[in-house]
Amino acid sequence: MPDARRKRTSGIDRSLQIMDVLTDGQKPMTAYELSKATKAPISTVYRLVDELVERDMLSRGENSAIWLGPRLMRYGLVYRANMDMFSEARREMNTLCQRTGETVQICGRDGDMMVVLAMANGDGHFRVTSDVGTRVPLNWTASGRLLLGHLPDEERVEIFSKSASPSETGRAEIDPSALAKQSRADFEANLAIQISNSEYSVACIAAPIRDMSGACVLTMSVVLSEQRARERKSELVDLVQKSALAVERVLGSKAA
Repeated sequence: MPDARRKRTSGIDRSLQIMDVLTDGQKPMTAYELSKATKAPISTVYRLVDELVERDMLSRGENSAIWLGPRLMRYGLVYRANMDMFSEARREMNTLCQRTGETVQICGRDGDMMVVLAMANGDGHFRVTSDVGTRVPLNWTASGRLLLGHLPDEERVEIFSKSASPSETGRAEIDPSALAKQSRADFEANLAIQISNSEYSVACIAAPIRDMSGACVLTMSVVLSEQRARERKSELVDLVQKSALAVERVLGSKAA
């Protein structure tokens, strides 16, 4: 198994090197030229090119010159759509911060963790310890639950079984079945709220931002003190949900 894994990883690395060389060079190249540029054996390049051409990741032109394949365009378009979503989400994040005066975050999923992708600080004295780049277990946060809510039941349970861990406050749910059930309920309600799960006296009110397939790919959340969350709950729930929906509508999300 270790030997097979190394060979498979090496094949992936070589394939990426070939596509990187073509992308950087901005022109088709022969297998010989690719072999020189990647310092890979010509036999290896021939084999990988054949496999990638067969899968439309690469294409052959005149004189057997190798170029990028049509399948990459599909990946690029999907990536671009998500980048557009992030840009629109950041704009809406700043608007929501101005309307509420509270700290607003955009969060996403990084494997078994939730990660803060962008943040706009409120104008008050309250400051959260989580900044851009902060990663915490999915079960600690409202956003973490939402980011799994669209997945099939078994998949949610499996992910929480691997990733759920006790929070410093001891208030974060760790039972995979309970988390999976709550995750789906939050997603269907377009709302998740957590109080003191990861930090004492800190609350989060989050809404899902769904892509064209209906999957939750980002969340919009207001992070504030527990006291202010209880005082402004109704108002903030409405504003956060409207803000997330505004991003979905601009990008033509199926769910919107």
